[in-house]
Amino acid sequence: MRFKAVAPLLAALVAGACLLTAQSKPQPPKSLRVYVFDLGILDNPDISRYSLNRDEIGTHLMSVPSFLIVHPKGTLIWDTGAIPDSMFKSDGMPATLRYATSLKPLTAQMAEVGYKPADLTYLVFSHFHWDHIGNGNLFAGSTWLVRQKEHDIMFGNPPSDRTNPANYSALKNSKTVIIKDDEYDVFGDGTVIIKSAPGHSPDHQVLFLKLGKTGPVVLSGDLWHYPEERTLRRLPTMEFDKQQTAASRERIEAFLKKTHAQLWIQHDYLAISKLKKAPAFYE
Repeated sequence: MRFKAVAPLLAALVAGACLLTAQSKPQPPKSLRVYVFDLGILDNPDISRYSLNRDEIGTHLMSVPSFLIVHPKGTLIWDTGAIPDSMFKSDGMPATLRYATSLKPLTAQMAEVGYKPADLTYLVFSHFHWDHIGNGNLFAGSTWLVRQKEHDIMFGNPPSDRTNPANYSALKNSKTVIIKDDEYDVFGDGTVIIKSAPGHSPDHQVLFLKLGKTGPVVLSGDLWHYPEERTLRRLPTMEFDKQQTAASRERIEAFLKKTHAQLWIQHDYLAISKLKKAPAFYE
């Protein structure tokens, strides 16, 4: 008799716990949205690498953002910062790596909007350089969308001195889709498109987002670093292929004009600092 009396209560508690668990993961939005995460700064020591002088630029500092793209059909993380979350200590002090400094881990910022790395459908890097792949290992359970030349150089031997293989080594066993076309429509509806833009690295790419309220946006990767590279038409000296970079810039400029898209230069410290950060979002 006691068991019969308690059983409905236990069933209700279990059902409530299941409902709570189900509700703890954000529900898919009705339209595309993007969260901007602040993963710190690069205190860049050598502006001459960008064919610029200090008196030609607003600041020598570079921003290090990451972007969570949330679509009704899935989620995507674009670039994962310079400093792995594992380098943060419990004392709350900033973490540093090379000339990068970050105040808050990526996972903590994701948690504020209700997501864990394991929740994400896709991982995409603009390119393989160290300041974009810092938290790659966190997303080994996601499907990695990557171009062949980037994949090859990331797992090449010897490794490139422009990256840190330890920060993405787990991706070797991830589900991987090799992108072969100039454009890759991630969700099949034209709202999230990965576009080839080689030159800075062998298979560098940018991301087009068709946001309903904000309007279309292109995330630059490192096609440009400083806005003055664009206005003064300067090419960095350390490109993988400067001619390819020039051609990619011309092609993306034409695309921006055609689509009336904003260009978010990811390392543009002054511009990125003005963007609203998560848990706020653009839609």
